Amino acid sequence: MALSPFHLAIPVFDLARARAFYGEVFGLTEGRSSSQWVDFDFFGHQLVIHEHPKTPSQQAAHTNPVDGHDVPVPHFGVVLPWEQWQQLAERLKGFNIPFVIEPYVRFRGQVGEQATMFLLDPCGNALEFKAFKDMSQLFAK
Repeated sequence: MALSPFHLAIPVFDLARARAFYGEVFGLTEGRSSSQWVDFDFFGHQLVIHEHPKTPSQQAAHTNPVDGHDVPVPHFGVVLPWEQWQQLAERLKGFNIPFVIEPYVRFRGQVGEQATMFLLDPCGNALEFKAFKDMSQLFAK
């Protein structure tokens, strides 16, 4: 499956803290930038953090129940290869990043079984990272 990179621009109310978080914690390569925004190579996709006043969802995220957990809405992230997901989970733990939902396997033994974890950036943007041992399960019903 050949994918085209997506472009996502998100609001951050503390550009310096968000820049450090994405650059240092995730180890993302920085691209173009200005005094109000920064581009990152987000696992092959273009993530842009834009300076913006705090949004309602950054103050108090809404949640929906999924597999017994309260999933923050909105959220974004990427589906990684299984081993890369495990490495990222360990990296985040090494930085003592608090998880909204600790790394675990969701829908174990069911259609769509996947590893997942949720966390917040320093500005309250929710991120989810997933992995499937069987990528054919990505859109399985």
